[in-house]
Amino acid sequence: MKKQNQMNFALDRRAILLGGAAISLLPTAAFALEPTIAHVTSPRVLGKDDAPIKVVELFSMTCPHCASFHNNTFPNVKTRLIDTGMVRFEMQPFPLDQIALRGHALARALPKNKYFPMISMLLKDIDRWARNPDPLAALSQMARLAGMSAADFDAVMGNRPLLEAIVEMRQKAYKSWKIQSTPSFVVNDKTIISGDLSYEDFAAKINATDA
Repeated sequence: MKKQNQMNFALDRRAILLGGAAISLLPTAAFALEPTIAHVTSPRVLGKDDAPIKVVELFSMTCPHCASFHNNTFPNVKTRLIDTGMVRFEMQPFPLDQIALRGHALARALPKNKYFPMISMLLKDIDRWARNPDPLAALSQMARLAGMSAADFDAVMGNRPLLEAIVEMRQKAYKSWKIQSTPSFVVNDKTIISGDLSYEDFAAKINATDA
């Protein structure tokens, strides 16, 4: 198993929302596409609902191990496990910092059919925006590639209830499953595996070794 992203997972809503000088909350504004709390918090799922193996991934947009898993392992998971009907795969936000929170907010504010392409783009180009001296400006450029205007992007970044809803999703996941690293995967709501796993290790750990 490759090195996991171990860290202190103490839950502090205010720290995640407001910590650090590089990012500040903009005034709350209405988003033209109306990303309601229900829309933002609704499941983002690939695969059939009746798949025998159900996986929930907890990941952070700024986690290099999450990015590595999605860039190197997930393509095989998609074609060999999800597309074949063996796995139902849900992605849930577990932001480790405020920049990650805003990356999640961007992706979840988009129409659902743009969610997974945006996640793929952000994780593939993680250094382009997450490590940028001005991450919000870089993230705004990524948003425009998905058709989101600068005004709409600013509205999402300043929508405190939306940001708080994502933090609450993280808190709920932590309390339910005691997540200790990202990426972590909850299998059939009982088994938790973690780390930047190879396809073979991932398939073995979720008992899908025949795929």
